[in-house]
Amino acid sequence: MRRLPTLLCAAAVALLAFGPTAAPAAAQFTPWFAQQVGAATQVLSVTAGGGSDAKLDVWQRTAAGWQPVDGGVGVPAKIGAKGMSPNHFEGSMMTPQGVYSLDFAFGTQPDPGSGLPYVEVGPRHWWDGDSNSPTYNTMQVCEPEACAFATSGTGTENLDIPQYAHAVVMGVNKQRVPGKGSAFFVHSTDGGATAGCVAIDDATLVKIMRWLRPGAMIALSPAAGSARVPV
Repeated sequence: MRRLPTLLCAAAVALLAFGPTAAPAAAQFTPWFAQQVGAATQVLSVTAGGGSDAKLDVWQRTAAGWQPVDGGVGVPAKIGAKGMSPNHFEGSMMTPQGVYSLDFAFGTQPDPGSGLPYVEVGPRHWWDGDSNSPTYNTMQVCEPEACAFATSGTGTENLDIPQYAHAVVMGVNKQRVPGKGSAFFVHSTDGGATAGCVAIDDATLVKIMRWLRPGAMIALSPAAGSARVPV
C-alpha cells in the first residue's frame, strides 16, 4: 500500500546469500505456520515486534522438515503504522494477519531474476483501490484520464514510486470484497511504517525474489516470539 512519510530510521540489514538448500538447524523445530500452508515448500514468516516493527524469517521445507534458509532469519521489517490485525479494511493502516499466497512480482526496476512472474511497471501502471470498481484490488494499465476507476480520492495507487523498486504481491482479499483492502505487497523499505504492506531492505528483497518459486506463501502473526515452536 502507499508508503507513509518516514517515521523511524530502519536498522541496517546485512545482505542475504540464499543458497539452493536450507541451513542445518541446531535443533528440530516446527514453525508456527506449519499446519496452515498446505503443500507449500517456501514460506516468508513475518512476526510483529510492537508498533510498526516486525521481523521476517525465510523458511524452506526439505526432506528433513522445515529449515530456516541461510541468512534469512530475523530480517528487520516494517509493517502497518497501526500494527497487524485480522480485521483489515481499506485505509486501516494495518497489515493483515493470516496466511496468503505470493502471486507475482513487479517493480520500477528491470526484472532482477525473480523466480515469480515479474512485471516492470511505469507511470501507466496502477493498483485499483476504488471499492466501486469492477477491477478493485488488481493491477491495471491506463492513462489517468482513461482509467475505468477513480485514480484519486480512493485507495488507488500509481505504482511508479521508489518504494516499489521491487515488490511481491500478497494474495490478500483475492475475492476482491469491496472495502476489505487492496494493494498488499512485500516491497522495498524507506525506513518508515507502511499503510499495511511489509517492507524490507531492497537488496535483501531482491535475493528473496530470486529464491521464490510459484506456490510460495507468506504467513503473518501478531505474536512476537512465535516464529518457532519446539517439537
